[in-house]
Amino acid sequence: MTDGDDGRRGVAGSLQSVDRAVSVLEVLARNGGAGVTEIADELGVHKSTASRLLWALESRGLVDQEKERGKYYLGAGILRLAGAAAIRLDISQESAPVCRWLADESGETANVAVLDGDAAVNIMQARGTAEVAAYNWLGRRTPLHATASGKVLLAALPTPVRESLLAQEQERFTERTVTAAAALRAEADAVAADGFAVTQQELEDGLNAVAAPVRRYDGTVIGAIGVSGPVYRMGGDRLSALAESCMAAAAELSRRLGYGS
Repeated sequence: MTDGDDGRRGVAGSLQSVDRAVSVLEVLARNGGAGVTEIADELGVHKSTASRLLWALESRGLVDQEKERGKYYLGAGILRLAGAAAIRLDISQESAPVCRWLADESGETANVAVLDGDAAVNIMQARGTAEVAAYNWLGRRTPLHATASGKVLLAALPTPVRESLLAQEQERFTERTVTAAAALRAEADAVAADGFAVTQQELEDGLNAVAAPVRRYDGTVIGAIGVSGPVYRMGGDRLSALAESCMAAAAELSRRLGYGS
């Protein structure tokens, strides 16, 4: 047997374990709770396999046991995951009309982005009236240090997380890309103080952008809404006007999410 065969078997085994773990969660969700024997029967596996799956899920807080040798139930960890998904769904659902307003108000392409690990991912887009051939940013992961939305999200990160990201080497996309940790730290402080971020040809030559933070009910920044467009339309004094529009859109979207309402 070759190393390749071993690798394929390892991947297949890992996928089977993931599938079974998800099946355990589905059984518990459907039945409200279940014992090891019941779960083993539902999955068609040995009790020892069911026990290992439950132990792994319990170690992550995804399932809890009523008492020693008692039934298992979905754990609090499920609420954490569901809450994160709900936040993204909420901002996606509520942002459509606000994103449309911002695109109409500015004439530029408007986007809403949320944090996705060490990047910003665009979850909503509306094309502005001034655009002839707007670039599709939907679903695209963009760097935190080189985009306006990314800088908004970077500024909102807890200090230890932000410092960990700033300690990494940042990719340079254009001659104007800011890569030095000290400069990015100063920009993050300015974003927090000003309420918006601006990038000028930092991701792509000829492209500028402005964005402002979107907050949920408790004031936590969960996204950014902004506009992007060519330098010849988005330069000089117009950036200040667009920043005002972005902050107005961010305030409205935040209100829809329960902040300040």
